[in-house]
Amino acid sequence: MTSQSVPTLPAKVALIGNPNTGKTTLFNALTGLSQKTGNYPGVTVDKKVGSMDQNIELIDLPGTYSLAGRSPDEVISIQVLLGQIAEQKPDLIVVVTDACQFKRSCFLVTQLMELEQPLLVAVNMMDLAEKAKVQIDVDGLKKVLGVEVVPVIAKQSSSLDSLKDCVKDALKKKVPAKVHWTWPEAFEKEGVKLAKALSIPLPLARRALIDEGLPTEQLIATQCGDKAIEQTRAARETIKAAGLSPARVEAELRHNWIETNIGPVITQGERGPSFTDKVDGILLHKFFGTVIFFSLMTFVFMAIFDWAGPLMDLIDGGVGSLGELAGSGLQAAGLGGGPLESLVCQGIIAGVGGVLVFLPQILLLFLFLAILEDCGYMARAAFLMDRLLRFAGLSGHAFVPLMSSFACAVPGLMATRTISNRSERFATIFVAPLMSCSARIPVYTLMIAAFVPGDKVFGLFSLQALVFTAMYLIGIVVAIPISLAVKKFSGFSTESSFLMELPTYKTPSAKTVFLRVYQAGKAFLTRAGTVIFVASVIIWALSYFPRSQEIHDSHEVMRTEVQAKKSGEELETALKKIDSLEQGTYLRESYLGQLGQFIEPAVKPAGWDWSVGIAVLASFPAREVVISVFGIVYDLGEDLDTEEDDDSKALTNKLKAAKWPDGRPVFNLPVALSILVFFALCMQCAATVATVKQETNSWSWAMLSFFGLTFVAYIAAILSYQIGMAVGLGDLVQ
Repeated sequence: MTSQSVPTLPAKVALIGNPNTGKTTLFNALTGLSQKTGNYPGVTVDKKVGSMDQNIELIDLPGTYSLAGRSPDEVISIQVLLGQIAEQKPDLIVVVTDACQFKRSCFLVTQLMELEQPLLVAVNMMDLAEKAKVQIDVDGLKKVLGVEVVPVIAKQSSSLDSLKDCVKDALKKKVPAKVHWTWPEAFEKEGVKLAKALSIPLPLARRALIDEGLPTEQLIATQCGDKAIEQTRAARETIKAAGLSPARVEAELRHNWIETNIGPVITQGERGPSFTDKVDGILLHKFFGTVIFFSLMTFVFMAIFDWAGPLMDLIDGGVGSLGELAGSGLQAAGLGGGPLESLVCQGIIAGVGGVLVFLPQILLLFLFLAILEDCGYMARAAFLMDRLLRFAGLSGHAFVPLMSSFACAVPGLMATRTISNRSERFATIFVAPLMSCSARIPVYTLMIAAFVPGDKVFGLFSLQALVFTAMYLIGIVVAIPISLAVKKFSGFSTESSFLMELPTYKTPSAKTVFLRVYQAGKAFLTRAGTVIFVASVIIWALSYFPRSQEIHDSHEVMRTEVQAKKSGEELETALKKIDSLEQGTYLRESYLGQLGQFIEPAVKPAGWDWSVGIAVLASFPAREVVISVFGIVYDLGEDLDTEEDDDSKALTNKLKAAKWPDGRPVFNLPVALSILVFFALCMQCAATVATVKQETNSWSWAMLSFFGLTFVAYIAAILSYQIGMAVGLGDLVQ
């Protein structure tokens, strides 16, 4: 070890590796709760960083098999490694490899060695390699590669301590990796000339020569001008004239070197079918595997609806108590009865608190997703879904983005960067919002709990849980024709293939699962404290103002007349009804009420009144806002022809009691179904629209997606209501 100190704060360490090598698990284990997410300067690709130590920043690069840039993620990786879109080049590259498939990972390792930057190889999942009777001579690998090699088991703290020590040591030494092979003279000569002519690093010049027709060419053009492409293609033609194919040269050179030098230090003992092989025999079966997958997904969605109930009730009770406490406090301070009390109790607490009730369901969803991903099942699900996705013109590559969209469409859309085929990528982007994200859960839960009967189907399945699951399935079904249409009319090449490495099964890392759930909960609470809070205050203001003195005076006359004629409980009941009528009048005459009545003719065919219409409009910033709107509207005193104390009633009961002017219930089962179907199919989220624009680099695609899906949702909502009423569902009472 030298006497050099660790680079000035913070040292940049890039973490890269093939998919399914445990890179994310390792990143989570090393950084814990110190992670943060942003964007790389000048681009929209996520930048995930975390502090490994006080003076070391770990950068989690997208998983990739090669530095040949076929997708936006892979292009970003090489740009970061070369210091082209970050503040500086990484001080150290840590490549994470799979001990069970080490030779396969070596293709990427050899590419990284050519960058001639400090490099450290982390051989992960050594415990699984031992079970698979794979033996790796670590000391032999160090000699062959000429860089530090660290055996790692991400779940063992002692293993992580060893990796941390090696990272710090490598940062002190700053020894760059060296190339141990020689490129053909004709190829290398043109690479050197191109690098000099374009003033780019030699590794990037080699990539430009090899990656014909890939995004690397566009990267060169962006940096060096359009003439750079002509120079690159001319150099490539010179190489071909010498009897060489650049892409074949790279493949042969690397694979030959790996077989000759890496092969001798890895031995594979004789073994029968592994645990993974045996389980895959069932889970990847053409029939039983698919049945198991859909059964598992149904279980997950039913569990989200059923298991979260007690915690939701607890939070609901807490929100109600908080509202009463706030109201009492303001009354005691002499501030009750005015706009301040209304803002705090009906605007903020009823609006934001009504959304927080659904936190348990959000956490459950991410818990299941994290467990399935970390144990290795998600890759199998992608393999199984490849067969079904072909019907929609997609491949298994689209599964992870679509599955991620069930949690949130924004990361799901970003995950499409791993899809190299542009036609398939755009089709996936277009239909990803049809996957029911966690923001729709509050809407589903409210409508289903209030209006879908709690009967059992076949004595086993809750009808409410089945309707909840159906809301997820309807988006999937509608996505098929839309995806096919996008692929057909997009104008891009439609050829696509699917290749995915299946990792070995492993016990999920408790830390990784916890971090995934923690980050999801934190994001949801942040959203509730920002977007939902602001929306709630705005909706409250629109529904509270203007406050006409004439309305107050006319209802005061009514109170005087009632007080002269009645007494006791009869008087108390009559005064409460006048209070409710007064608040309902205020609401109908408010800015929000006027807007709702203006659009009511357009939404009435779907069975909606003005309150549902304005809830849909107001939910554009975030779907959960619809709950906030209902909470504010009905807590402000909508005329609920009832003798019960409104403050003691849950929002579901207030919806049930809402009436049209002619006395008909505003909500029934067909209305609930029309609302459910609309929110299952619409793109009612500003963040999703913005992300579509970022990922397609086109406002035209974003607007087409938004208005197209909204129109489909509107028509489907009308059909749901009209058919439901025609078959008599409107007469069913929960």
